[in-house]
Amino acid sequence: MSATQSFRRIVTGHDPSGRAVITQDAPPTRAVEIGGPGGAMFYEVWHTSETPALIDRQSGEPAEDGLVLGPPTQGTRLRVIDFPPEDDRIRNLSGAEAAGHFAQMGGADAARAAAGAPHPLMHRTQTVDYAIVIDGELTLVLEDSETILQAGDIVIQRGTSHAWANRSAETCRVAFVLIDGQYTDGL
Repeated sequence: MSATQSFRRIVTGHDPSGRAVITQDAPPTRAVEIGGPGGAMFYEVWHTSETPALIDRQSGEPAEDGLVLGPPTQGTRLRVIDFPPEDDRIRNLSGAEAAGHFAQMGGADAARAAAGAPHPLMHRTQTVDYAIVIDGELTLVLEDSETILQAGDIVIQRGTSHAWANRSAETCRVAFVLIDGQYTDGL
């Protein structure tokens, strides 16, 4: 599968007698490109707004305006991102420009691109994120190290300052499950 191809979102529910049914079968309805033409494509697949998540017969995903970086308080978010190959537009972003990209997602306060940062899109959220590389190659950049990820690799990102850099020649697709968290121990 090419990382730029769409994918299906299949949602299940219950009919009036309580039997399992498919309630939706279509590509995600919200796709947002961040950073202008050729930027990363965010596919907002689903989110929950509480824990435990309420399960009813047929309601759809809770309504939400625009793109939101993190999950709702005590909630979760499932998103797929297509990361195009990184170029000088990304590598040369100023701190203000990077914060502007995060502001497009309601997450300007997440930006951590200070002078000397290892990547201009360094950011930190109070979440536990499961990142599953579906297709392609991506570099996880931390404050003092980095590692190359390939299809099938999974990252458990625990509220750390980080960035994602696609240094390959092909688009990389990653599925993210974001879970609301809370820092302890003075983090």
